[in-house]
Amino acid sequence: MLQAQVTSAQDRRLVEVCDLNKVYRFKPYQTKQEWLARAEHLRRQILTSAGLLPMPPKPPLNARIFDRIERSDYTIEKVYFESHRGFFVTGNLYRPRGQGNPRPAILTPHGHWAYGRLENTDMCSGPARAINFARQGYVVFTYDMIGYNDSTQLAHSFGGQREELWGINLAGLQLWNSIRAVDFLSSLPDVDRERIACTGESGGGTQTFLLMAVDDRIKFGAPVNMVSAHMQGGCLCENMPGLRIDTFNVELAALAAPRPLLLVSATGDWTRDTLAVEYPAIKSVYRLLDAEDKVHAVQMNAEHNYNKESREAVYAWFGRWLLGTSDEGGLKEKSFKAEMPPQLLVFYGLEQPKSSVNAGSLTSHLIESAEKQLDALKPKDKAGLDEFRKQMEPVLAQTLGASLPALNDMEVWKGEQARARYFTVERFLIGRIGKGDRVPATVWMPSRRNRTKTATLIVHEDGRAPLTNLEGVSPGPVVAELLRKGHVVMAIDCFQTGEAKGARAKEVQFFTTYNRTDDANRVQDILTAIAHLRNRPDVAQINLIGTGRAGLWCLLARGLAPQISRTVVDVAQFDNTSDEAFLKELFTPGLRRAGELRTAAALAAPSPLLIHHTGDRFRTDWISEVYQTLGASSELEVHKDKLTDVQVANWLFQ
Repeated sequence: MLQAQVTSAQDRRLVEVCDLNKVYRFKPYQTKQEWLARAEHLRRQILTSAGLLPMPPKPPLNARIFDRIERSDYTIEKVYFESHRGFFVTGNLYRPRGQGNPRPAILTPHGHWAYGRLENTDMCSGPARAINFARQGYVVFTYDMIGYNDSTQLAHSFGGQREELWGINLAGLQLWNSIRAVDFLSSLPDVDRERIACTGESGGGTQTFLLMAVDDRIKFGAPVNMVSAHMQGGCLCENMPGLRIDTFNVELAALAAPRPLLLVSATGDWTRDTLAVEYPAIKSVYRLLDAEDKVHAVQMNAEHNYNKESREAVYAWFGRWLLGTSDEGGLKEKSFKAEMPPQLLVFYGLEQPKSSVNAGSLTSHLIESAEKQLDALKPKDKAGLDEFRKQMEPVLAQTLGASLPALNDMEVWKGEQARARYFTVERFLIGRIGKGDRVPATVWMPSRRNRTKTATLIVHEDGRAPLTNLEGVSPGPVVAELLRKGHVVMAIDCFQTGEAKGARAKEVQFFTTYNRTDDANRVQDILTAIAHLRNRPDVAQINLIGTGRAGLWCLLARGLAPQISRTVVDVAQFDNTSDEAFLKELFTPGLRRAGELRTAAALAAPSPLLIHHTGDRFRTDWISEVYQTLGASSELEVHKDKLTDVQVANWLFQ
């Protein structure tokens, strides 16, 4: 009998923890098609991380523009509008004096200065750029980041793990506000919708490239002092969960291609290497799209800033592309006089609208809206199921950071093999090429195999050990029963179970922005095991069994693995209506926004699915309705009690 354990390099997921200060390397893309596929994935990743997939409904802006200030060559007005119902975006609208054709427009998000959009120092002046842009002929909207100036409904520290479950986070709300700011500018009759640009510094630079990534109405951009390969942004408003899993800001900024993009950097901050590192990387993407002339970089000998020199570089860049002028001298900054704060603050001397919401009511509204969206997408026929899969499968996959590996993406590290009278057993490691994962696996092959060439993957919450005898080789009851029926049987130690346990540093700041959760890694391991079975010549169809909490992991994996024939999940009396239960037992940011186990089950429909050990807590009514409306009620079986191994095996053999 096999006694020795398989040995190999440690699972890289245990020892490599990413964070905002890691030095990331850009891997050049070889073809246009390769980049475009990657770009589509990254855009979905940003939107999913922001809680914006599916895209939330857009309520009326109900914009109010008032308290006009008249100056000789520009005007300033106060603005507020609703991005969500009762949640306001606040700022100032600068416009050139005089009538004319629809004008180009610029959004200007700000960085983490003490006075936000009103900051007016030598290092950064929001009023300076707004006034000078207006004088040059632009309509300009300067708006508050959440928690600054007039945006007082939420603190700039808003959020927590419960909110994250529903895809609600500070960075996502700011991105939504920026999208709605584009809606606002586009609604103005004096704005040319084909000439809208965005520029901001520091955290506003992050907003600039994220907005360009997901909203193609932004045709021109200039992120200032932000895009870096070794510092990704140190604030909550720049670190939505899941945003930088397997990516970093250089790739995200490159999503602007092929639209004109200016990278402004400084020698005295984290953009000091832009000319040598970040700019060439982004330029390589523009080159693939035959747009090298549309990306440029400049660097100022200064500390972190959006100073006069940086502003004039942006004036020249936007002048070239939006105004059609190459006369940089005519776009130099002119002297200006900033208004006093009371003249610019939207709610100075005013009460906020009575419809204003607070953090709790906004959170409740967004959760309610997410539930309504999921219910509206609930499949009611085959066409509805196809649409549900089109919209929700990518959301679930992006939320988990998991996918079914392609056949040529798999690696196997062979271990040892032993033979018994009725079966052969192998123990080895599997993983994905280039990912560094190592999943301990055991496969039992019966001496007599069934004609259907069926394999069953069994996943236990404690790994392989409970499925075998004491020496870890001879099959336990459920494995033995499946072998008697001629099934190939596979068991794995999912991440942080069995022999796959190890210490993992989770104390880094914004851990889930850069790293998958343990449960997300477990779902990936199950998908990796399924891909291994698909690769085997002795397997034609695959069943899946999940026991204990692993039943939840298996159900999520089943939603991303359409090749599974029959699925059995022990849900261990999990309360799938409780945020607290998800936080304690199945935490991954955005999972509830993605529809969690309901979405996974609907993606499995109408294939055979057995859910047992529901107790009084695991609700199956939503799932049952899906199967019923698809005319597949007989394919779904639900049991309140935990089934025995024999009962589970018998169901598989039906």
